Amino acid sequence: METLIVMGASVGGVNALSTIFAALPANFPAAILAVMHVGARNSVLPEILAKSSALPVRFAATGEAVRAGSILLAPPDRHMLVANLAGRATVALTRGAREHHTRPAIDPLFRSAAAAFGPKVVGVILSGYLDDGTAGLRAIKARGGKALVQEPQEAQAPSMPHSALAHVDVDWRLPAAGMAPVLLALAGTGRAAFA
Repeated sequence: METLIVMGASVGGVNALSTIFAALPANFPAAILAVMHVGARNSVLPEILAKSSALPVRFAATGEAVRAGSILLAPPDRHMLVANLAGRATVALTRGAREHHTRPAIDPLFRSAAAAFGPKVVGVILSGYLDDGTAGLRAIKARGGKALVQEPQEAQAPSMPHSALAHVDVDWRLPAAGMAPVLLALAGTGRAAFA
């Protein structure tokens, strides 16, 4: 696994995710795992996001391998974790305790990615209320990964971006429309040459 991108969003996140996914090419050379606070109810999030994405978008399944050029979403009422099995990323879904009053939550994915892949991880915090994702983004940075945060002024719900910016040494603070070029550079080279 060269680069693993993990994203977290809540209120206002559909627009941010759609904007980012629409700007990524079909041959995007990294895997994306994303958590949106969908709760326990049925969700058509993959169908909504797939409308603007050249990459396949679907809910993750336990035990599946994470592959470059695909977007896996945490399904309703399950935390999504990632493990490193001999250098390969594999998904695990769990019905563990709610975190930040929600399941799926962002922090479990981010913490597991940091533990499994360290400096190969890029964490992205998007629009949402409260502070889910801040602790996980801090874990990613502590293991040598990179951190991107949506510009709070453009976020529908700026609390999650504000929290991340206040507590994490963020590498990039960008509008959603500015994230795809950075993700492309990080996925292709391991670092953004223009940063």
